[in-house]
Amino acid sequence: MAETGIKEVALRAGVSVGTVSNVLNRPQAVSSQTRQRVLDAIKELGYVRNDSARHLRAGRSRTVAIVVLDVSNPFFTDVVQGAEEVVAQAGGMLVVCNSGEDPARERHHLALLEEQRVQGLLITPVGAGHHKQLERLIERGIPVVLVDRGSGQNNRCSVAVDDVLGGRLAGQHLAECGHRRIAFVGGPFTIPQVADRHAGALAALAEVGGIDLQVVETASLSAVAGREAAEAICALPAAKRPTAIFCANDLLALGVLQGLTTNGLRVPHDIALIGYDDIDFAATAAVPLTSVHQPREQLGRTAAQLLLEEAEDAERHGHRHVVFQPHLVVRQSTVAVKRKASR
Repeated sequence: MAETGIKEVALRAGVSVGTVSNVLNRPQAVSSQTRQRVLDAIKELGYVRNDSARHLRAGRSRTVAIVVLDVSNPFFTDVVQGAEEVVAQAGGMLVVCNSGEDPARERHHLALLEEQRVQGLLITPVGAGHHKQLERLIERGIPVVLVDRGSGQNNRCSVAVDDVLGGRLAGQHLAECGHRRIAFVGGPFTIPQVADRHAGALAALAEVGGIDLQVVETASLSAVAGREAAEAICALPAAKRPTAIFCANDLLALGVLQGLTTNGLRVPHDIALIGYDDIDFAATAAVPLTSVHQPREQLGRTAAQLLLEEAEDAERHGHRHVVFQPHLVVRQSTVAVKRKASR
């Protein structure tokens, strides 16, 4: 059966198409008797207005899109929840797209979103975030806000966390616990957050001196990649094996924890472990995980607020780059008798 349209409603109610449109958009302009007749016809025919098409004809949309690196990562779940809260309060809808850390998939999503003329775009880009598709969206008047990523550009807002500081906090903590052989697990390094967290840890350890920071680069930021990294670490001779591991995110750390346990190594007695993000699972792991905390929902809320402000009044909107400060949450995975410094 063909979809009922506004013409069928007008015919059933015995009015013009313009009158039906007024009932839907400016009901105060129609007499109560005529308005009721139109509403009865809408109910009888089961007519549902095409709100999307109406907004597109007017050159605007109430749909905001967010493109995340990994929809299965609880970090992004919390970011999305914060953004959705703000968008819903403004009467809009948030659509979630998953790039899966794949540049080609990200480009595909952006092409479709450009066709849909979304109200705005929130995105954690796979790469540096300066590619042509984002520029084209901005040129078309679609606001773009980078999430969990600094921008450095004057034509878009960004909301991020100081990941270099976060890496520094993790490195300092492990050094203070007496560790002198430390591994950094994370990757790929083309993801700026990974590179920044490694750089922060490296800087902190360089200040102490005499600490070896091994890098175990992973293909992704998943628990599976963490288990694989643990296998590689466990295969090392005991004399060369790190006594502590700093992971670029909590999913990696949880995978590492599983891999170490499977191979008979105890956390933190044999190897201490730090994650990053402080997702809810970190506190409830078999060994509660020390982690660098990020304000996940606040990242999403702030990004959505900046985007809606620009969409509402682009001429007066001033682009802002908001940077939150992380902090370290210490739990059992690093709490052990301090080691004697052995150089």
